[in-house]
Amino acid sequence: MAKYLLLKHYRGGPVPPNDVPMDRWTPAEVTAHVQYMDDFAAKLEATGEFVDSQVLSPQGTFVRSGGEGRPPVTDGPFAETKDLIAGWMIIDVDTYERALELAAELSAAPGAGGVPIQEWLELRPFMTAAPTVTE
Repeated sequence: MAKYLLLKHYRGGPVPPNDVPMDRWTPAEVTAHVQYMDDFAAKLEATGEFVDSQVLSPQGTFVRSGGEGRPPVTDGPFAETKDLIAGWMIIDVDTYERALELAAELSAAPGAGGVPIQEWLELRPFMTAAPTVTE
């Protein structure tokens, strides 16, 4: 089994067909979207492929070390992840092909008007242990 991270982005990649921002959806559309996500996670729990999922709050701060004895720097010339990442799901699957299949299914969550949003998801494998070198 291999673990993969499915990142849900607010933006990035080609514009999806149903590109209505969530803050413009009706309460019923939001409920349908969340229910799809919950049902998807439950299905993966039943198959043993679900590890974790989280939705991120739009609040956040970009932080880096200011150096020894100095306060952390909380602003920078970088895009803040709160503008980019909406949430994630971690899956544990047998093959890369299965990870692709599940990412495509997750991308079909309903959005405005009940139409699948077909959002772009970033699929990233977790690093495995470095190979052991022996002489």
